[in-house]
This record gives sequence, structure tokens and C-alpha cells, in this order.
Amino acid sequence: MRRNGVLLALMVTGLVGCESVGTPTAPPQDPDLSRFGRPDIVVLPGTSIQDAIDRAAPGDRIFVRPGIYRETVTISKPGIALVGLGQRNGTHGVPVIENPGGADDGIKVTSAATGVEIVNLVVRGFEENGVYLRGVSGFVLRDIVAVDNGEYGLFPVFSSGLVERCMASGHSDTGIYIGQSSQVVIRNNVAFGNVNGIEVENSTDIQVLDNDTHDNTAGIIVVLLPGFPTKVSSSILVEGNRVKDNNLPNFSTGGFERFVPAGSGILVVGADQTTVRNNTVHGNNFVGIAVANTGLLAQLAGVPIDVEPFPDGARVENNTVTGNGGTQPIPFLPPGTDLLWDGTGVGACWTGNTFLTSLNLDLLGGNPSPSLPACS
Repeated sequence: MRRNGVLLALMVTGLVGCESVGTPTAPPQDPDLSRFGRPDIVVLPGTSIQDAIDRAAPGDRIFVRPGIYRETVTISKPGIALVGLGQRNGTHGVPVIENPGGADDGIKVTSAATGVEIVNLVVRGFEENGVYLRGVSGFVLRDIVAVDNGEYGLFPVFSSGLVERCMASGHSDTGIYIGQSSQVVIRNNVAFGNVNGIEVENSTDIQVLDNDTHDNTAGIIVVLLPGFPTKVSSSILVEGNRVKDNNLPNFSTGGFERFVPAGSGILVVGADQTTVRNNTVHGNNFVGIAVANTGLLAQLAGVPIDVEPFPDGARVENNTVTGNGGTQPIPFLPPGTDLLWDGTGVGACWTGNTFLTSLNLDLLGGNPSPSLPACS
């Protein structure tokens, strides 16, 4: 969730569950860097990555040898490839960009850096964001490890591109966040030990594919929030993800993200035309997959509703959703379930799912039941 936004997950007033943070279930593979060819600039330990970027011409390939680089990095040139050498499981490891002290962002990419590629680096210990991109078209973030960077690990906004085979842990808001963006693919990543593992906020044409999210407070959130320039969130595909044991107590210290209920698997809140299919969702103590509207929680948070709040066109298809629910994080709700719908949204439907428990709150009709509408 954005820092001045509203966390609009499901009926949130408390925290649920308590489990220790585990190791990643599917760590990223060691990268194949041969496709980059020969470098234009090589950065050695004891020298500066930023100095190399300042010297580089648009389109240059900058290779960084393994070592610890205590600095911040800004990229404002098109076509730059910033590539870490080494293998994560090798003797010498990969380059680490570490907070020199008091810095907000590890790597910052501006709108001038179209087509930027950042590959095979560790970014850790920054105050706000590990990698922050704003207004960047055609970016690639691949094989990046973001650890303990304040609120966000990877944080593209108003951007388009690819987040692939990255790992994010230890963030008080979101490990991998996409905000007010379009045409972004998030695939084959691992997020654990964050408040939100992966979040798609006020964005369109987004694919969230084949990721592992485990031991977060919430695994995957697709949400439409009020109060932002982008007033829609639609055409989002959440497919083939493994969402397990997201029961970490919420450790956020500020902002509305502190209300995320522990034990949440996949939450779709207010976003239109969202398809959730072929995911495996297990061991989340509150809910496996939930679809709800933005409006109620905006009212609870005291924020004006300036978006259409209902999750129209949500489709939940062919998921395996078992062993979720059983806890009661909010006194006026029944215990959580595998599948949960608040009863709002035109065309919301469920089909082909494997599950044991379900609940339709039927907020508009006032007749809660286990029945969920089937897809035609």
C-alpha cells in the first residue's frame, strides 16, 4: 500500500496468526549473463557504481564485480544495463548495494531511463525502497534480491516492464509492488517475510504469474484505492502462483498497511476484470482467496470514495484452495474460509476450484450463505 493510501483489504481491525519466517521455497536461479556480451564499463570493488553510470553513454552495459558497494545509485539514461557478475551460490557471491547511512533509496530510476535493465544484484538496508522506478517504460528487473529496505523492496510506479526471478523479504509494506502502472509482468519471484508479498495497486493490464509468496502477512493483494490520480484497476491476471502460510504478524509501524490481516492468501479488493486461476493457496489462517469492495473499508478508514468501489468481473477459476481459514480476526465476522466474497461486483463468479469452505457475505442482500455464483 502507498504511504498515504488506504489499506482496503477485507474487513480489517486486527491481526491473526503467528508463524516464524521461513526460507524461500524456490530461490531464484543463478543467472545466465552471456546474452549481454562484452561490457562497456566494469566496476571493481572499492570503486563507485554511480561514477560508472555517470560516465556511461545511453545503451551502455555496465558490469559490476562481486563486492559490497556502500552507496546509492541513480540511473537517468536510456538503455542502460546494470549487471552484477557472480553467482548467488558461488564462492564469491554477487554484488551488494548497501545503505551508506540514512539513504532512502538503493537504486533510483527516473523516467529518462527507458529500457533500463537491472540484473543480479543484492540491494539491502535502505530506509524506504530497495529499487524505485518512476515513469519508466520497458524496464527489466531480474534476479534482484531486496532485503530489509524499509517499506518496499521493488517499487515501480507509473511504469511498464518486467519483474522476474527476484526475491524480496523484510519490508514493512510490500516486497514487490506495482502501482499506477500498466503492462507489467511479475513472474517467477519469491516474496517472504513482508507485510504484503506482492501488491498490484490502481494498475491495468498486469500479469502475476508463477510466484512463491509465503510467510508474509498477506500473500498477494490486487487493490483499487481512493485518493490517487489513477482511478481504475482492471485487466489483471493472477495465475499459477503458490501462496502458502502467510500468517506473519503485521509488523508495520505506520500507515494504513498496518491493518492488513495476517493469514491472508490472495485478496482482490475493488479491482475490475481480475482473473485468479490455477493457483495453489494453502495454510493461510484467515482466508485463501477473497473478493471484496473498496467502499466499506474506505468508510471505516474515514477516506472519501472517489473510485467505483465494486470488483466487477472477478473470476476465480480452477484454484486449489485448501487448509485456509479457521481463525476469526474480526469479532463481527465468522471464522475465515478458503473462499470468501462480500457479495458485491457485477459478474463475479467461481468455477472449478478445489476447496472445503466458502462464504458469501451478501452485503447487499443481507443473507450470508456458503453459495458462490458459478461462471457461465
